[in-house]
Amino acid sequence: MDWKTALDQLETGVLRSANKINGTWTPNQDVKKLILEAFKAGELIEENGFVDKHNLMPQHFTAERGIRLVPGGSSVRRGSYVAQGVIIMPPAYINIGAYVDEGTMVDSHALVGSCAQIGKNVHLSAGVQIGGVLEPIGARPVVIEDNAFIGAGSVVVEGIQVSKGAVIAPGVILSNAVPVYDCVNQIVLERGAAIPENAVVVPGTRPVSDRLPWAREMGLSLSCAMIIKYRDEKSNASLELEELLR
Repeated sequence: MDWKTALDQLETGVLRSANKINGTWTPNQDVKKLILEAFKAGELIEENGFVDKHNLMPQHFTAERGIRLVPGGSSVRRGSYVAQGVIIMPPAYINIGAYVDEGTMVDSHALVGSCAQIGKNVHLSAGVQIGGVLEPIGARPVVIEDNAFIGAGSVVVEGIQVSKGAVIAPGVILSNAVPVYDCVNQIVLERGAAIPENAVVVPGTRPVSDRLPWAREMGLSLSCAMIIKYRDEKSNASLELEELLR
């Protein structure tokens, strides 16, 4: 397969830059190699006042695709998949290799980074940053599974997985360097572990370690994320408003 065929198949959803194999999300390294080949093969051109590689210019949309791309500066790059029923509010950006499944909302100022995997009926609220990764090719992507809700201004990077039905409150940062405290089960998740299904995660703080005595004396804290509950009927009802916006 050449890079052009790979990009075509990525756009139709036939090919993905990551796949769930035996319950584990795994990057498709062959596909990522072909994406990198496309970058090398591209030549800079100008189109409508923008400059990019000639073979990676933004996709064009028609009503037949069943995708709402609201006017106002959004862009979906070549080689990314956007399913029927997706809504993209301006300005938003979906990068190469990304996969955005049916019924998902990509709100204003949201970024879906390269090779990120977004499930069905996900809401990426305003200002959400979903990290992308092309290199190293073996690095796992950020994954947001079906029915997850990512609150405004949240940042999910470094291959973090948000499992089905989880709710990430506004302003939460999820990365390998930020610990997640499960206050319900009274455990600390392993660094980089997936956010469990239906978890409700809020931003929190934690004391600095004894290795920084001055900072501890000053009462300084470091950021963390906290699971404060798991979704129930009440929390589900609070999210039903999202359907009225579609």
